[in-house]
Amino acid sequence: MHRALGLNRVELILGVTVNVNAMESPYLDCIEACRKCIADCQYCLLQMSGRESKNDCPLCCILCIESCSAALQFLMADSQYAKEYCSVCAKVCQWCAEQCAQHDHKHCEDCANSCVKCMEECQKVVMMFSDEI
Repeated sequence: MHRALGLNRVELILGVTVNVNAMESPYLDCIEACRKCIADCQYCLLQMSGRESKNDCPLCCILCIESCSAALQFLMADSQYAKEYCSVCAKVCQWCAEQCAQHDHKHCEDCANSCVKCMEECQKVVMMFSDEI
């Protein structure tokens, strides 16, 4: 419908205009890593509900979901601020991975692995902008 209007960037997700064809995005791997990290953090959070934790899990999952969601919005909007959001997201993902890796639960292990992958992909996005001032 929007393409008939001659618009090529009009899909709305959470109130943000994004690139309709994400397959053309240089951020595709990071976008997918953020989505996976969000899903695994949500599942870890659900599984940890009511359980005792010896560290910052599941708090780290809550904050990781928020930082990945923000980075995802800026990546999909091809925003000039994607670097900054990915930088913060990488730090939060690293922290969350460290926390979840300390637990023996499968969901925590999966979450930690997704966080590491997301951190790596966010760091790649940051490096894409390393030549810019």
